[in-house]
Amino acid sequence: MTSTLSPETLQQIKRLDLRARMVVRGFLQGLHNSPLQGFSVQFSDHRLYNRGDDPKLIDWLVYAKTDKHYIKRFEAETNLNGFLLMDLSKSMGFRQGTSMTKFEYSTCLAAALTYLMSLQKDPVGLLTFDDKLRAILPARSRRGHLGDVLAALSGMTPEGTTELPRCLVQVAAMLKQHSLVMLFSDLLGDPEETLAALARLRHGGHDVIVFHVLDDAEVRFPYEGPVEFEDPESGELVTVDATGFRAEYLDQIAAFRETYSQGCSALRIDYVPLDTSMPFDRALTEYLQQRQARF
Repeated sequence: MTSTLSPETLQQIKRLDLRARMVVRGFLQGLHNSPLQGFSVQFSDHRLYNRGDDPKLIDWLVYAKTDKHYIKRFEAETNLNGFLLMDLSKSMGFRQGTSMTKFEYSTCLAAALTYLMSLQKDPVGLLTFDDKLRAILPARSRRGHLGDVLAALSGMTPEGTTELPRCLVQVAAMLKQHSLVMLFSDLLGDPEETLAALARLRHGGHDVIVFHVLDDAEVRFPYEGPVEFEDPESGELVTVDATGFRAEYLDQIAAFRETYSQGCSALRIDYVPLDTSMPFDRALTEYLQQRQARF
Protein backbone atom coordinates (compact mmCIF):
# COMPACT_ATOMS: atom_id res chain seq x y z
CA MET A 1 0.00 0.00 0.00
CA THR A 2 1.30 3.49 -0.86
CA SER A 3 2.26 5.58 2.17
CA THR A 4 0.26 8.78 2.68
CA LEU A 5 3.63 10.53 2.92
CA SER A 6 5.15 8.96 -0.20
CA PRO A 7 6.49 11.20 -2.97
CA GLU A 8 3.81 9.82 -5.33
CA THR A 9 1.02 10.89 -2.94
CA LEU A 10 2.44 14.31 -2.12
CA GLN A 11 3.06 15.01 -5.80
CA GLN A 12 -0.70 15.33 -6.18
CA ILE A 13 -0.63 18.29 -3.76
CA LYS A 14 0.62 21.36 -5.63
CA ARG A 15 1.07 23.83 -2.76
CA LEU A 16 4.39 23.44 -0.96
CA ASP A 17 3.04 24.77 2.35
CA LEU A 18 0.36 22.06 2.39
CA ARG A 19 2.95 19.41 1.56
CA ALA A 20 5.14 20.60 4.43
CA ARG A 21 2.33 20.59 6.97
CA MET A 22 1.17 17.15 5.86
CA VAL A 23 4.70 15.72 6.20
CA VAL A 24 5.29 17.23 9.65
CA ARG A 25 1.93 16.22 11.06
CA GLY A 26 2.30 12.68 9.78
CA PHE A 27 5.87 12.53 11.04
CA LEU A 28 4.99 13.73 14.56
CA GLN A 29 2.03 11.35 14.70
CA GLY A 30 4.34 8.51 13.70
CA LEU A 31 6.79 9.40 16.46
CA HIS A 32 4.08 8.85 19.05
CA ASN A 33 3.83 5.25 17.85
CA SER A 34 7.56 4.56 17.57
CA PRO A 35 10.63 4.00 19.79
CA LEU A 36 11.35 7.73 19.29
CA GLN A 37 8.20 8.69 21.21
CA GLY A 38 10.14 10.22 24.09
CA PHE A 39 11.90 12.54 21.66
CA SER A 40 8.68 13.94 20.25
CA VAL A 41 7.03 14.41 23.64
CA GLN A 42 9.75 16.82 24.73
CA PHE A 43 10.86 17.88 21.25
CA SER A 44 11.14 21.61 22.00
CA ASP A 45 12.32 21.52 25.58
CA HIS A 46 14.98 18.81 25.81
CA ARG A 47 18.06 17.55 24.03
CA LEU A 48 20.16 14.44 24.49
CA TYR A 49 22.81 14.56 27.20
CA ASN A 50 26.32 15.14 25.82
CA ARG A 51 29.60 14.32 27.49
CA GLY A 52 30.64 17.40 29.45
CA ASP A 53 27.09 18.53 30.30
CA ASP A 54 26.21 19.05 33.95
CA PRO A 55 24.57 15.80 35.19
CA LYS A 56 22.38 17.92 37.47
CA LEU A 57 20.48 19.05 34.36
CA ILE A 58 19.35 15.50 33.48
CA ASP A 59 15.56 15.17 33.46
CA TRP A 60 15.01 11.86 35.26
CA LEU A 61 11.28 11.77 34.45
CA VAL A 62 12.11 11.72 30.74
CA TYR A 63 14.81 9.10 31.43
CA ALA A 64 12.20 6.88 33.12
CA LYS A 65 10.04 7.07 29.98
CA THR A 66 12.74 6.71 27.33
CA ASP A 67 15.73 5.03 29.03
CA LYS A 68 17.84 7.85 27.55
CA HIS A 69 19.49 10.82 29.23
CA TYR A 70 17.98 14.18 28.25
CA ILE A 71 18.73 17.58 29.72
CA LYS A 72 16.49 20.62 29.72
CA ARG A 73 17.38 23.12 27.04
CA PHE A 74 17.55 26.77 27.95
CA GLU A 75 16.15 29.49 25.68
CA ALA A 76 19.58 30.39 24.30
CA GLU A 77 20.10 26.81 23.17
CA THR A 78 16.83 26.53 21.30
CA ASN A 79 17.31 29.62 19.14
CA LEU A 80 19.79 28.07 16.74
CA ASN A 81 20.05 29.68 13.33
CA GLY A 82 19.24 27.13 10.64
CA PHE A 83 20.15 27.49 6.96
CA LEU A 84 18.79 25.38 4.12
CA LEU A 85 21.54 25.01 1.50
CA MET A 86 19.89 23.92 -1.76
CA ASP A 87 21.69 22.54 -4.83
CA LEU A 88 20.26 24.23 -7.94
CA SER A 89 22.45 22.43 -10.50
CA LYS A 90 20.75 20.83 -13.51
CA SER A 91 21.51 17.28 -12.34
CA MET A 92 19.03 17.83 -9.48
CA GLY A 93 16.26 18.00 -12.10
CA PHE A 94 16.78 14.37 -13.14
CA ARG A 95 13.64 12.23 -13.06
CA GLN A 96 13.09 8.59 -13.99
CA GLY A 97 9.48 7.64 -14.52
CA THR A 98 6.76 9.48 -12.57
CA SER A 99 8.62 10.08 -9.31
CA MET A 100 9.65 13.49 -8.04
CA THR A 101 12.89 14.95 -9.34
CA LYS A 102 15.74 15.09 -6.86
CA PHE A 103 15.14 18.82 -6.55
CA GLU A 104 11.39 18.44 -5.93
CA TYR A 105 12.09 15.81 -3.29
CA SER A 106 14.72 18.03 -1.64
CA THR A 107 12.41 21.04 -1.72
CA CYS A 108 9.58 19.12 -0.07
CA LEU A 109 11.86 17.78 2.67
CA ALA A 110 13.42 21.21 3.20
CA ALA A 111 9.96 22.76 3.50
CA ALA A 112 8.98 20.18 6.12
CA LEU A 113 12.12 20.88 8.15
CA THR A 114 11.47 24.63 7.88
CA TYR A 115 7.95 24.10 9.18
CA LEU A 116 9.24 21.86 11.97
CA MET A 117 11.82 24.45 13.04
CA SER A 118 9.23 27.22 12.90
CA LEU A 119 7.14 25.26 15.42
CA GLN A 120 10.14 25.51 17.76
CA LYS A 121 10.58 29.21 16.89
CA ASP A 122 14.07 28.50 15.54
CA PRO A 123 15.26 31.03 12.90
CA VAL A 124 15.59 29.54 9.41
CA GLY A 125 17.34 31.01 6.37
CA LEU A 126 17.83 29.88 2.78
CA LEU A 127 20.96 29.67 0.62
CA THR A 128 20.99 28.29 -2.94
CA PHE A 129 23.87 27.51 -5.26
CA ASP A 130 24.93 26.07 -8.58
CA ASP A 131 28.35 27.26 -9.73
CA LYS A 132 28.12 30.06 -7.14
CA LEU A 133 25.88 31.18 -4.29
CA ARG A 134 22.55 32.53 -5.51
CA ALA A 135 19.48 33.41 -3.43
CA ILE A 136 20.08 34.35 0.17
CA LEU A 137 17.35 34.75 2.80
CA PRO A 138 18.63 35.59 6.30
CA ALA A 139 17.65 33.34 9.20
CA ARG A 140 14.57 34.72 10.92
CA SER A 141 11.80 33.40 13.14
CA ARG A 142 9.30 36.25 12.76
CA ARG A 143 5.72 35.63 11.73
CA GLY A 144 5.50 35.37 7.95
CA HIS A 145 9.09 34.26 7.38
CA LEU A 146 8.02 30.65 6.89
CA GLY A 147 5.92 31.84 3.96
CA ASP A 148 8.90 33.75 2.54
CA VAL A 149 11.11 30.65 2.63
CA LEU A 150 8.44 28.39 1.11
CA ALA A 151 7.68 30.94 -1.62
CA ALA A 152 11.38 31.13 -2.51
CA LEU A 153 11.65 27.33 -2.63
CA SER A 154 8.56 27.07 -4.82
CA GLY A 155 9.94 29.48 -7.40
CA MET A 156 13.27 27.75 -8.02
CA THR A 157 14.34 25.68 -11.04
CA PRO A 158 17.52 23.55 -11.12
CA GLU A 159 19.78 24.50 -14.01
CA GLY A 160 23.45 25.02 -14.79
CA THR A 161 26.60 23.39 -13.49
CA THR A 162 27.69 23.00 -9.89
CA GLU A 163 30.72 24.04 -7.86
CA LEU A 164 29.74 22.58 -4.49
CA PRO A 165 33.16 22.71 -2.75
CA ARG A 166 33.71 26.37 -3.64
CA CYS A 167 30.21 27.31 -2.52
CA LEU A 168 30.64 25.48 0.80
CA VAL A 169 33.83 27.46 1.45
CA GLN A 170 31.91 30.68 0.69
CA VAL A 171 29.17 29.70 3.13
CA ALA A 172 31.76 28.93 5.83
CA ALA A 173 33.28 32.39 5.35
CA MET A 174 29.87 34.11 5.33
CA LEU A 175 28.33 32.59 8.46
CA LYS A 176 29.66 34.32 11.56
CA GLN A 177 27.23 32.94 14.14
CA HIS A 178 27.03 29.26 15.14
CA SER A 179 24.45 27.79 12.75
CA LEU A 180 22.84 24.55 11.64
CA VAL A 181 23.55 24.05 7.92
CA MET A 182 21.25 21.57 6.13
CA LEU A 183 22.71 20.65 2.74
CA PHE A 184 20.43 19.11 0.08
CA SER A 185 22.39 17.80 -2.91
CA ASP A 186 23.15 14.78 -5.08
CA LEU A 187 26.84 15.49 -4.27
CA LEU A 188 27.99 14.80 -7.82
CA GLY A 189 31.67 15.67 -8.15
CA ASP A 190 34.86 14.85 -6.28
CA PRO A 191 34.01 13.57 -2.75
CA GLU A 192 37.49 14.47 -1.47
CA GLU A 193 37.08 18.15 -2.41
CA THR A 194 33.53 18.27 -1.02
CA LEU A 195 34.52 16.68 2.29
CA ALA A 196 37.42 19.11 2.62
CA ALA A 197 34.99 22.00 2.15
CA LEU A 198 32.54 20.49 4.64
CA ALA A 199 35.43 20.34 7.11
CA ARG A 200 35.74 24.13 6.76
CA LEU A 201 32.14 24.47 7.93
CA ARG A 202 32.71 22.19 10.90
CA HIS A 203 35.91 23.96 11.88
CA GLY A 204 33.91 27.19 11.85
CA GLY A 205 31.79 25.76 14.65
CA HIS A 206 28.71 24.97 12.60
CA ASP A 207 26.54 21.89 12.90
CA VAL A 208 26.05 20.25 9.49
CA ILE A 209 23.50 17.80 8.11
CA VAL A 210 24.06 16.34 4.62
CA PHE A 211 20.92 15.07 2.89
CA HIS A 212 22.35 13.07 -0.01
CA VAL A 213 19.42 12.87 -2.44
CA LEU A 214 19.60 10.51 -5.42
CA ASP A 215 16.93 9.38 -7.85
CA ASP A 216 15.53 5.93 -7.19
CA ALA A 217 16.87 4.82 -10.60
CA GLU A 218 20.36 6.09 -9.71
CA VAL A 219 20.34 3.85 -6.64
CA ARG A 220 18.76 0.71 -8.15
CA PHE A 221 19.74 1.01 -11.85
CA PRO A 222 16.62 -0.65 -13.33
CA TYR A 223 17.92 -0.66 -16.92
CA GLU A 224 18.41 -3.53 -19.36
CA GLY A 225 20.24 -3.83 -22.70
CA PRO A 226 21.80 -0.91 -24.62
CA VAL A 227 20.91 2.40 -22.97
CA GLU A 228 22.03 5.93 -23.89
CA PHE A 229 22.72 8.21 -20.92
CA GLU A 230 23.15 11.98 -21.02
CA ASP A 231 25.23 13.94 -18.54
CA PRO A 232 22.66 16.50 -17.29
CA GLU A 233 25.24 19.27 -16.87
CA SER A 234 27.60 18.74 -19.81
CA GLY A 235 25.14 17.18 -22.28
CA GLU A 236 27.63 14.42 -23.13
CA LEU A 237 26.02 11.20 -24.40
CA VAL A 238 27.27 7.76 -23.44
CA THR A 239 25.84 4.41 -24.59
CA VAL A 240 26.38 1.37 -22.35
CA ASP A 241 25.21 -2.22 -22.09
CA ALA A 242 23.14 -1.71 -18.95
CA THR A 243 22.78 -5.42 -18.28
CA GLY A 244 26.51 -6.06 -18.28
CA PHE A 245 27.33 -2.81 -16.49
CA ARG A 246 24.73 -3.11 -13.72
CA ALA A 247 26.82 -5.00 -11.11
CA GLU A 248 29.78 -2.65 -11.54
CA TYR A 249 27.54 0.40 -11.34
CA LEU A 250 25.84 -0.77 -8.14
CA ASP A 251 29.27 -1.38 -6.56
CA GLN A 252 30.36 2.12 -7.56
CA ILE A 253 27.25 3.85 -6.21
CA ALA A 254 27.55 1.93 -2.94
CA ALA A 255 31.21 2.95 -2.66
CA PHE A 256 30.27 6.57 -3.49
CA ARG A 257 27.77 6.67 -0.63
CA GLU A 258 30.14 4.88 1.74
CA THR A 259 32.88 7.43 1.05
CA TYR A 260 30.55 10.20 2.18
CA SER A 261 29.25 8.18 5.10
CA GLN A 262 32.73 7.57 6.48
CA GLY A 263 34.00 11.05 5.64
CA CYS A 264 31.06 12.76 7.31
CA SER A 265 31.30 10.49 10.34
CA ALA A 266 34.95 11.48 10.81
CA LEU A 267 33.90 15.14 10.74
CA ARG A 268 30.94 14.56 13.09
CA ILE A 269 28.56 15.54 10.32
CA ASP A 270 25.20 13.79 10.01
CA TYR A 271 24.97 11.99 6.66
CA VAL A 272 21.47 10.99 5.54
CA PRO A 273 21.37 8.97 2.26
CA LEU A 274 17.99 9.29 0.55
CA ASP A 275 16.33 8.43 -2.74
CA THR A 276 13.23 9.82 -4.37
CA SER A 277 11.12 6.74 -3.57
CA MET A 278 11.52 7.09 0.21
CA PRO A 279 8.46 8.30 2.18
CA PHE A 280 9.16 11.62 3.87
CA ASP A 281 8.30 10.48 7.38
CA ARG A 282 10.88 7.71 7.03
CA ALA A 283 13.46 10.23 5.79
CA LEU A 284 12.94 12.42 8.86
CA THR A 285 12.90 9.43 11.22
CA GLU A 286 16.18 8.08 9.84
CA TYR A 287 17.74 11.48 10.39
CA LEU A 288 16.58 11.61 14.03
CA GLN A 289 17.82 8.07 14.66
CA GLN A 290 21.27 9.05 13.39
CA ARG A 291 21.29 12.18 15.55
CA GLN A 292 20.46 10.15 18.62
CA ALA A 293 23.04 7.49 17.79
CA ARG A 294 25.77 10.11 17.32
CA PHE A 295 25.22 11.45 20.83
